[in-house]
Amino acid sequence: MLPSTPAGPGGADPLDRPTCYALLARAPIGRLVFTEGALPAIEPVVFELDGDDVVVRFGLTPSLPPADRLGVVAFQADEYDPVARTGWCVVTIGRSTAEGDGLRIRPEIVRGRRIVPSGEPAAA
Repeated sequence: MLPSTPAGPGGADPLDRPTCYALLARAPIGRLVFTEGALPAIEPVVFELDGDDVVVRFGLTPSLPPADRLGVVAFQADEYDPVARTGWCVVTIGRSTAEGDGLRIRPEIVRGRRIVPSGEPAAA
């Protein structure tokens, strides 16, 4: 569960799970985080939400290892406005299963933060 206290000025305020999913739904791409050769690896991917699951299609990302070898993965998406200096970041962590030409992630952990400039509270 996310802490309920804000990070304070110029920080990253925690987001609740429904807000995290609402933000993910509007993100055009995300990043798949997995282990490759015992080292962390990150690849940009096209995805869609299916309920609470994140479904990643590999058709446009041929450099990824076979989905059945990935196991536990993280998925991250974000948005940043350099003018307003605001943004958000959502990370999901869960087990992946092969599905068609990609994989399905069933998140066990969902965390999100809204980035706010120094001295300003996050918008509700």
